[in-house]
Amino acid sequence: MSALFRKAKQSRIFQDVVGQIQGAILDGQIKAGDKLPPERDLGEMLGTSRGTLREALRVLEQKGLIEIRLGVGGGAIVKNPGGKQITESLAMLIRSHKISLRHLAEFREDVEGTVTGMAAECATEDDIRHLKGLLKTAKALGEAGVEQWPEFMRVDEQVHMFMARISGNPIYEFILKTIHDNIHIYYDRYLPWGPKELNENYDDLCQLVAAVAGKEKKRAVRVARQHVRRFNSYMQKKKRNINKREYP
Repeated sequence: MSALFRKAKQSRIFQDVVGQIQGAILDGQIKAGDKLPPERDLGEMLGTSRGTLREALRVLEQKGLIEIRLGVGGGAIVKNPGGKQITESLAMLIRSHKISLRHLAEFREDVEGTVTGMAAECATEDDIRHLKGLLKTAKALGEAGVEQWPEFMRVDEQVHMFMARISGNPIYEFILKTIHDNIHIYYDRYLPWGPKELNENYDDLCQLVAAVAGKEKKRAVRVARQHVRRFNSYMQKKKRNINKREYP
């Protein structure tokens, strides 16, 4: 492993140490499950003190690239690069209300419109069968009444997430999952739910699936954007009413 590293540049030694190790992991030169050399050996390869090296390793651990294990057999173990930190940062933005309903709607209109359009181009017969199965579940929950609204919304989320999966772009799937995992703080407070909203939501899902099944890209994009826009308008209206009551 010594061939992977060179003496760190003294003018920016800390950043250089982090950059070298991070680069080797992201480039696949060091694989998940591999153990980095002991601190003394790694410090010699990089020409840095153990204190600086330990600080660099802590940064890499915070980035989710390595795990520091203690005890016999421990050390710095390389992990699969993941999106945990990005997910947590975006989740905190949403949950701290730093992202408004308008921001979410603008983002979702564009992204979910694009994703659904891509799904209309890429969907296989198996994909369409799965979507129709989700529709069948949504219909049964809708017919059971508004008491099943939370379960219905979970199926609604599954439809949107499956569209992202069909698109074949893991970035869309990753970002939309983070959005859907955290948007419920807005749904719980601002989304009105009753027979009208439930029926409208189900009709939108039916139109989305029909457009994808029919390879109608433009229609799929239009329906997805209208769906986001309409339900955002309902939340905005309820939010204004709540604010009037709370801040007369």
